[in-house]
Amino acid sequence: MANVQFEEEIERIETKVSAKAEAPRRNTRLLGGLLAGALITAAVAIAAWLHFQGRISTDNAQVDGHIVPVASKIYGTVEQVMVNDNQMVKKGQVLVRIDNRDNQARLNQAQAAVELARSQAQGATAGVPLVRDTTRGTTSEAEAALAVAQAELARAQVEYQRASTADVAAAQAGVATAQAQSDRAQADLSRMRPLVDKEEISKLQFDAYTAAARVAESQLQAAREQLAAARQAADTKKAAVASAQARVLQTQAGIATSRAAQRQVTVRAAEASSAAAGIEQARANLETAELQLGYTVIVAPVDGMVTRKNVEPGQIVQAGQPLLSVVPLNDLWVTANFKETQLAGVKLGQKAEVKIDLDGRKYEGHLDSIAAATGARLSLLPPENATGNFVKVVQRVPVKILFDNLPADALLRPGLNVDATIITR
Repeated sequence: MANVQFEEEIERIETKVSAKAEAPRRNTRLLGGLLAGALITAAVAIAAWLHFQGRISTDNAQVDGHIVPVASKIYGTVEQVMVNDNQMVKKGQVLVRIDNRDNQARLNQAQAAVELARSQAQGATAGVPLVRDTTRGTTSEAEAALAVAQAELARAQVEYQRASTADVAAAQAGVATAQAQSDRAQADLSRMRPLVDKEEISKLQFDAYTAAARVAESQLQAAREQLAAARQAADTKKAAVASAQARVLQTQAGIATSRAAQRQVTVRAAEASSAAAGIEQARANLETAELQLGYTVIVAPVDGMVTRKNVEPGQIVQAGQPLLSVVPLNDLWVTANFKETQLAGVKLGQKAEVKIDLDGRKYEGHLDSIAAATGARLSLLPPENATGNFVKVVQRVPVKILFDNLPADALLRPGLNVDATIITR
């Protein structure tokens, strides 16, 4: 028992001696570890400082994209809705169909109006040559009739001139001659009458003088009748001249009428032009009706995902009424609102990193553009600093970052929060 206690005491003494010998070595290792940790911490700090020295970051950033609204262009009743919310669609894919019966009826009416306008234009165009040829023939006939009437007038004037001058003068001379002969015969008869009473001449001679007086009287009467006839003939020739003048005036009026009728050619040509314009108007109405009929089928304007669908079959929609929206997920970018104090070394085209809050994934990109004004200035109610209570506030400037080689499985949607970093060095 004593031996055991002795051995235990010896072990305790050896343990104390070993502990005293080990203490300096433990202190040395602890000091080395602390020194190594300090060096590592300094290296990490220096590396972090160098890493973040050429980088600016902000968590005031969101994913942006085009949200394309799809609306109805016409009034009508929805017949079919071909898509659902959050469904991927291709450009040109049918989304909604509107009842097209009314628009089809309007299209049929427009087509009929085009055919009617064409027939009217053909009739108006065909009438122009007919009126032109007719008026030309009438004018030619009237001009020929005028020439004939003028010739007849000239002949009548010549005949009237002759009848009123030479014929009447000759008849008047005959009357004068017969008058002189009658006067002489009466004078002879008057001288012979006393002689026959005295029987100085024979009864036979007196009868001869009496007969000569009667013959002279008859000749005078005949001359007077010839003068009256000549005057009557002159009056007749004068009436013929007046008639010829009336015919000339009539034919001249006919020429004026035919020439006026020639203006109908211009009128008919204008009617033909108007009918041609009617065709164009009818075609324009037809094109409008075709467009209205085409608007009954609403298709996707771009590739993307359907969202905000608020249309159902049987619903009556108005022109311009929003039906749904299409978001093209292959055209997204980031709008990051950096502080104005961070943009000193920022340049277009610099590389960028985008971390998505949704899943923590990082995507590479580049700086595309910097907004033309701060977010506050672009707000609905921009601040007015001229009121005297100005407080300087660091402004934020929207910066557009485009993705580089965005993977197909990237879960990005407009409006998602991100952390954006621009590498300035």
